[in-house]
Amino acid sequence: MGLEHIPEENRVLIGQSRVKGHGVGADNELGAEIAEEDIDEVQGAIDSIPVHEVDAFLVISGLGGGTGSGGSPVIAKHLKRIYTEPVYGIGVLPGSDEGGIYTLNAARSFQTFVREVDNLLVFDNDAWRKSGESVQGGYDEINEEIVTRFGILFGAGEVEQGGDVAESVVDSSEIINTLAGGGVSTIGYASETVDNNSGGAGSGLLSRFTGDDDELEDTASTTNRITSLVRKAALGRLTLPCEIEGSERALLVTAGPPKYLNRKGIERGRKWLEDQTGSMEVRGGDYPVSNSDQVASVVLLSGVNDVPRIKELQEVAIEAQDNIDEIREESEDNLEELVEDDEDELEPLF
Repeated sequence: MGLEHIPEENRVLIGQSRVKGHGVGADNELGAEIAEEDIDEVQGAIDSIPVHEVDAFLVISGLGGGTGSGGSPVIAKHLKRIYTEPVYGIGVLPGSDEGGIYTLNAARSFQTFVREVDNLLVFDNDAWRKSGESVQGGYDEINEEIVTRFGILFGAGEVEQGGDVAESVVDSSEIINTLAGGGVSTIGYASETVDNNSGGAGSGLLSRFTGDDDELEDTASTTNRITSLVRKAALGRLTLPCEIEGSERALLVTAGPPKYLNRKGIERGRKWLEDQTGSMEVRGGDYPVSNSDQVASVVLLSGVNDVPRIKELQEVAIEAQDNIDEIREESEDNLEELVEDDEDELEPLF
């Protein structure tokens, strides 16, 4: 399901000798072993990419299963050893209703993954699942939320020929500096639909300076909309719910039709983020998208540390680990009781 947009030639199948190319049955230790054994196949695929054009590597994984939670830290460690480009991770936490083994996998993988990447961006399924929603529908919506946030974040600064140029450009170096220092990151998002009938003509950077009333949205309204969206993004549903105060670094990207973007709104939003987080490392910029009918703000909070969900995950994982150990011991005793005769008069063949 998650690979439907990845061309066949860009896919690599690992574990053919151990598990015939199938999954590892939620055994993340086996997943890690297979990734280590087949790392040359992964490297062979990477060798076909012009790495000199790459700003960073991104290792994406669901942390509840076996292959992803076990293999992703192994791949991240390998990439950091080989390349000088930063290696980031996107880790998706399982829902609390998905079962103890998946929570245990996620807790163990989280500890390892965050150590092996330059920064781990976390998405918590629990924060996004709706009651009564089908599994397929739930995953489709979650995937859409992930793509929306990361699409704006990583797309900012990419200018096509003849496209609009941002007033305050957010390029790869801004993202890299925000994620520098390691740790865990979360992303907020908020959007608002606007009337965009201007098409692409006359709505670029120049028109924002010339003051054309037919093309420019009222400055005060534009500024207020941006600052409001920044607040909603930071204080609303984050990919990983947490207290934003104490975040070490932050990055703000506001996207939308050029006439609905202005430097003043972004600066006010950036200043508000500084006040709320207590960080002096808050960067910001805009991402003009002429054919959009929405203005959106994405807030990246890096180095978050007050995250109740992680502590809850670890507590449930410890309980699950204890239960699994008890069940295994009890299972061994029950099997022995079943197989052995009461008087121990029978002897096995060998």
